[in-house]
Parts: sequence; C-alpha cells; structure tokens
Amino acid sequence: MAGIRIVDMDIYHPETKVHNDFYIEHFDARGVDIRGLLKALGRDSRYKIDRDDENSLTMAFEAARNLLAKTGLSGQDIDLIAYASQTPEYIFPTNSLMIHHLISGASHAICIDSNANCAGMTAAFEQVSRQMLGNPRIKRALIIGSDYIAPHASPDDPVYYANFGDAAAAVIVERDEHSIGFIDSIYQTDTCVYENSLFPAEGLAKLGSTGVDAGAFHVKFTPFDDSICVDAASESIRTLLARNEIQPDEIKAACFSQLSIANIRAVSENIGIADDIAVYVGDEFGYTSTSSPFIALHRAITSGKIQRGDKVLFWTVGAGWQNVAMVVEY
Repeated sequence: MAGIRIVDMDIYHPETKVHNDFYIEHFDARGVDIRGLLKALGRDSRYKIDRDDENSLTMAFEAARNLLAKTGLSGQDIDLIAYASQTPEYIFPTNSLMIHHLISGASHAICIDSNANCAGMTAAFEQVSRQMLGNPRIKRALIIGSDYIAPHASPDDPVYYANFGDAAAAVIVERDEHSIGFIDSIYQTDTCVYENSLFPAEGLAKLGSTGVDAGAFHVKFTPFDDSICVDAASESIRTLLARNEIQPDEIKAACFSQLSIANIRAVSENIGIADDIAVYVGDEFGYTSTSSPFIALHRAITSGKIQRGDKVLFWTVGAGWQNVAMVVEY
C-alpha cells in the first residue's frame, strides 16, 4: 500500500525580530506586568511584519516559492494546494487559488482553504494525507500554514498582543509506493470554551451596517486556563500510539503547539516522552499559531534531530477547543 511521505519543507518569517522588552514596556505603561506571563509561556523573541506589503498571503507565497525552488519542483507538479490560516488575507477567492496563480499551478490542481484555527495546518496535513490515500490521482500536494495575528490583536490584550509571532510554513507531500509516511491521527474536541476567542469580535454580519470601528476587527478574548487541554491531549495521544503499537521511546521528535512551554512539558511527561524529544522554538519565533508544529518540524530536520524513517509525533490545539494529534514516519 502506498504511503504519503514528506518530500521536504521550508519556512518564512519577516526580517524584524522583536524581543520581550518592547512588550514589557508597552504594558508597563498601561500598568500591567506581563513578565510572569511571558516567562510562563516561554517567550523571548518573535519575528514581526513591519512592512505594508507583507501579510499572511505573502508570507505563505514566500515559503511555497522557497520550497519549490529547493525541491526543483514547479507549480505544474502540484496536484493539490491546501492553505491553512485563521487570518486569511481574503475571504474569497480562496487564498490557495491565489497561491496557485503565484506559482503558476496546474489546471487540474485542487485548491482548498482550511481553518481549524491554531490547529489548522496540522488538520490540513492530516486531511490531505487521508484524501490522497483514497485518491491515487493526487500524487503530490503542497500544504501551507500562515498567520498574521498582530493587526487583529488589541494593544490592551497581553495574550494576543505580546505572544504571537509572524511566520509561514510550507510542506510538500507525495504518494510513494515504498514509504510509510502518514501513519494515523486522532481528534479530541471539547467546546466548553467555544466563546473565549472570537474573531472578528462583533462577527462579520455587522461590519457592513455599523462600519468598521476601531477594535471591531480585533480578537475578543476572554482569559481562561489553557492547561485544561493537557489531560485530554495526553489521553488521546496515548490512544493514538497504543492503537498503532508505537512505544513512546520510538518517537524521535515531538512537534507540538508552541503556545506554552509548560503545556509541552506537561504533555510530554504524561505520555512518557523525554524533554529533549519535544522540540521547542517558541522562545525564538513566538507563537506562530497554525504553523507552529511545522516550524518545530523544520528545526528538527535542519538540526539533524530526525532522519528519514524516524517517527515524529504532532500535537496542537485550536481555539474553542480542539486537540489534533498525528504520527508520521519522516
């Protein structure tokens, strides 16, 4: 049986790096001390867009263009383009269609946008892999994740304003008769906090009738303890590994959501994975939401942490919330 293997991947981030000091001073001026929050989440720096001509779509294109050049492939070699973002630059047409135009994609290519919030790129990878397993006519797919949160973060909200970084990741997968690649996945959904992160704050329907007031396009965030997902994620990952007869010590890299280093450590401990297996890049990149597990994968590949044939575990969580985990053979 053919497998869906990762051919290669690349990332893109803006040039400007912003350190914690900027945000600490910003919130100190508002009488809010965010030092403990930044330390708890594991932040140090993040890359930020500071040009008017950059956004989530342009970052996605840069990552895709770099990846195609790196692999020697062209847009004509891609049968499916999946674009994951919770901050797509356009609602329509699909951003994947725009990427198709920018890379001179093939006329038969499938173009789909996906949004599972911060879990988006992982969910897109999982859904594309399963689609390819069922449709042998799709030989190769380009999956991209890109988010640009800053324009939609209230300057009074430490969680959204100070923690996120801007970046995109792109990965090419292909059907291969001699590889295993994608192995299995599991979802776990609990909607107990489904109203705690709303964007746009007032919804889309009112924007045309009441105007776009300052803040109407901000995220409406109600703080809650994000560690509530840890136990559920741990249980679902244990189920995922057990039903595929994979022992925790077979996992060579754990590419988890980079939202919180505390959550990464807690999930790793619960499932029996050593700290050095879980890749952490959130101190350098900030929280890049949908692409964050794949930014971690890129670090695992480029640092030599994983080799072909190694098993890699993914876990991430989307607002609302939804845990997504999958295991692949790199």
